Amino acid sequence: MITTTRRQTLGLIGTGVLAAAATTMMPRKSRAATKITVLNWQGYGTDEAWALKAFTEKTGIQVVHDYFSSEPEMLTKLRTNPGAYDVVLINSARTQQAAGEGLITPIDLSAVKNAAGLSPELKGHSNLQLDGKTYGASWVWGITSLAIVEGAPKPDSYAALGDPSHKGRVALFDDAVTGVAIGALLSGQDMNNPKDLAAVTAKLKGFKDNVKLLWSSEDQWNKSFAAKEFDLSIYWSGAAVRSKRNSKLPVEFVVPKEGGIGWLDSLCVPTGAPNAAAALTFIDYMIDPTFYVEWATKVGAPASANAAAMDKLPADDLNRLIHKPEYLKTMTIQSALPDDRRESFNNLWQEVKAFYAA
Repeated sequence: MITTTRRQTLGLIGTGVLAAAATTMMPRKSRAATKITVLNWQGYGTDEAWALKAFTEKTGIQVVHDYFSSEPEMLTKLRTNPGAYDVVLINSARTQQAAGEGLITPIDLSAVKNAAGLSPELKGHSNLQLDGKTYGASWVWGITSLAIVEGAPKPDSYAALGDPSHKGRVALFDDAVTGVAIGALLSGQDMNNPKDLAAVTAKLKGFKDNVKLLWSSEDQWNKSFAAKEFDLSIYWSGAAVRSKRNSKLPVEFVVPKEGGIGWLDSLCVPTGAPNAAAALTFIDYMIDPTFYVEWATKVGAPASANAAAMDKLPADDLNRLIHKPEYLKTMTIQSALPDDRRESFNNLWQEVKAFYAA
């Protein structure tokens, strides 16, 4: 949601200072800074021990971490600890809110060398913009779309979820935002702000005879798919990679003509960051194809926003095969939802689920 609240006094002062630093300092000049603090989910790329060791050896900059367990907690930490963090991971649906509250500062992407390789659809995405300024460097992305059994006919539309040929063989993700997005895409509406919720409801209710399962976790999905409980499902692109690679399941990921339901994570510089130039050096390293290829192939990672990094993956790498660059042109990235809109989505989904159960 986008809300404007009281700015921290230090945040107001720091915005101008850090913006100036970001536009005048190139990442390679930040060796003098010895330590930066990164705020992120635990185990999400930026805290890989091998990567931090290599980064420190290369730059002389040490990296320490603090973690959050939810996006609201992340925002609270930024609000209550001005000047404590140098880099923060923010889902792009929250970027404008953080920028509007003065919690993060604009980034000059020309000072981030590897940003030149970012996919144009992601580099300047509107979610990262406020008042003509860019507030995040696109980092990783993924899609929610369709999954089928390998070899089955590929559906060309989400409408297949209601096709009689899949009676009793469909699995839907039990999530209001995703459900509304599907109904909105099928009714030709903006999935982030559909105006005709009755049309969305009608589309979703049209799946009733086909719905076998409402799943809520990747593990549940894998077990049900392995048991052949369904043959068409809503699924996550990154999970499809893991299901094939780790669980050896015959999953094929399909993005239909309406496009995928996308998400984008960005790396941002908090207002008042004590080491702004070093922060840009670290962000540049996180976008670097060399780091990404090792992270993706040895550990497992979402798709990189850096097209050059994706191109460096092995030709048969599942991440590369499933996250096709053409999907960036058709997918819609999830944006911020005001509280009242989120509540209306939840109410709609509860109505649909009750209809399925009747």
